[in-house]
This record gives sequence, C-alpha cells and structure tokens, in this order.
Amino acid sequence: MCCVVLCLSFSSNLFNSILKRMEAAKPLINAFRTKSKQATLLWLEGFREACCLHRVFILCYRSRKLLIRTGQCFLLNGFIFLGSIIILNSVIVPALHWILPDRCPEFSSQELCSFGGILKFYSFLRLGLIQLFYVTWFYPLYVFSIILSNIWYNDIAKYGFAAMGRSGPTTLDPVRQNEASALQIGAGTERPTGLGGVMIGIGEQVYSLLLLSCFFLEVYVTGFIPYAGKALNFLLLSWMYAYYCFEYKWNFSEVRLDKRLDFFESNWAFFAGFGSPCVLPVLFFSPLVSYGFMAILFPLFVLTATGSEAEQVISSQRTKWEVAGFGRLPIFNAADTLSMRVLSLFPQESQELLQKKKDS
Repeated sequence: MCCVVLCLSFSSNLFNSILKRMEAAKPLINAFRTKSKQATLLWLEGFREACCLHRVFILCYRSRKLLIRTGQCFLLNGFIFLGSIIILNSVIVPALHWILPDRCPEFSSQELCSFGGILKFYSFLRLGLIQLFYVTWFYPLYVFSIILSNIWYNDIAKYGFAAMGRSGPTTLDPVRQNEASALQIGAGTERPTGLGGVMIGIGEQVYSLLLLSCFFLEVYVTGFIPYAGKALNFLLLSWMYAYYCFEYKWNFSEVRLDKRLDFFESNWAFFAGFGSPCVLPVLFFSPLVSYGFMAILFPLFVLTATGSEAEQVISSQRTKWEVAGFGRLPIFNAADTLSMRVLSLFPQESQELLQKKKDS
C-alpha cells in the first residue's frame, strides 16, 4: 500500500513539474510563433515584389535602350544558349545514338555484332563527340555568356534607373529601437568629394566583390552537405541573387556599403523571398540549363528591384507589428571573416586602406 501511495505521489509531482515547465515555456513558444509569422509575412512580401513583372514592361516602354539590352539578354541566354542545349539533347544525341548504336540492330550483320569491341568503340566515340561539342561550343559559350551578360546587366540597371526618373543619392539608414529595425530614407553622411570620394568608392567595390566571392564559395560548399544541403543552398542562393538585384540600384543611389549590408541583414526574410523566384530553376534543372534560365530571369528581377519601393513595403509591414522585429541575421558574417583573412595576405598599408573604406 505504501508503495502505491509513493508511486502516486511521485507521478503527481512529476506531472506538476511538467506542467510548470510547459507554463514557463509558453512565452518562448508564443514569441517563436510571432517571429515566424513576421518572417513569413516579410518573405511573402519579398516574393510578391519580385513577381511584379509589370514594372519590366513599363520601364522597357519608357526606354528603348533598355528594351534593346533586355532583348539581347533573351537572345543570347534564351535563344542561343538554351537553344543549343535543346538541339544537343533533341537532335545531336539521338542522331549519334542512331549512327553509333550501343546495341546491335536487328538488320546488322550478326558476325559484326558478335564482336563486342565494336559496340564499346561506338560508345567511346559517341561520348567523345558529345564532350567535343561541350568543349568547343558549350563551355566557351558559357564563359562568353557570363562576361557579356554581366556587362549588359549593368546597362539594364542603368537604363532602368534612368527610366524611373531618379537622380541623386539616397541613403538607407536602418534605425533600431529596442532591437526593432525601422527603415528611413533621408539625408546621410555623404562621401567626400574629389579623389577621397573616388578612393572610397573603389575600396567599397573591391571589398564588395571580395565579400560576394567568399559568399559564393560558401553557397557552393553548402551544396555538399547531406540532407539539409539542398535547402540551405537554395536559401543562400536566394539571398545572393536578391543582393545582386538590389546592388545595382544601391550603387546608382550611392548607398554606402555598410548601410546596404545592415539593411539587407535586418530584413533577411524579405530578401529571401525576393530572391526565391530567380533561383527556382536550380531545383528542377541541371546546372547548365538552370544557368540559362537564371540568366534570362535575372535582368527581369534587376528591373523589379529597381522599380521596387522595398523600404516602404518593409516599413508598412513593421508598423502592423505590436512587438519588436526579429532582429538582424549575420548572413555575411562567415564571408566577412574569410574576406578579412584574404586581406591579411596583402601588405599592411593595403589592409588599413581597405578596412578604413569598409568602415567609412
């Protein structure tokens, strides 16, 4: 009887302890639920902003130069690059399989087919011809497309920015009150004029290029992580392409690098949503085909970013929240650390100059 009473008493105490812990965890659960809802809403806003492709038609209607450059991107990456892949897979490869079969046809000489080495030779020759097509056409076209497309992307952003009728610098200034980020657009610290301003601009561009190169390396490495690697790679790619899309606009608006990074990391959910449509082909196609689709889509999202009022969209969402925002996520922290390691290989004077331009 005593054992039964002790067991009941122990069970009661254990149950009460579990209830107390659940009650103590309720605020954390509610806070997590609230933050998740905020992040989801901002992600959806970013996705919706990226899909406002009507801005592309409006800007192309306003600028003939923009229309031509955008058409050239479609011609190179869509018609020529993707068209070459379609011709390879639909015409050349089936033709090679017909000319150099991997199985013995019924109408062929059985004596010839009994010699297995001929089929192996056909297979080797067929694969060699396909690889020759890649080496002599696809890979040079791929490199040529990357170089020329990047030049055209800058022109597209420049013509789109001009078509918006914007001129003069603007400044992003993420302001925090009790760890809540609110975006303001106003006058900020301007760059010094003359040679000093030019040097600061060059320093920012060098550091930005190094930072994004390290971030791309981080994206590439995450693709090899088992199980979660694909999802993490997709998320990082979304952030990378979203940053690229808005970087053109921020460059022409003369937004300082530290302000860009602060604004981007403070609104990571919005930019994850904005970059998602551009990198969707990665989930469904091979690397070469997905590059072709992304090269077509990217200038469209550059223009939607140019015409986007992301600051007002994010600010309007934050005003609806009765609690603080979810804070800044150090997306570029690992890339920044790696960039500093790379800079440490340079002479001390160059390190101090780049660090000063980074902090300015």
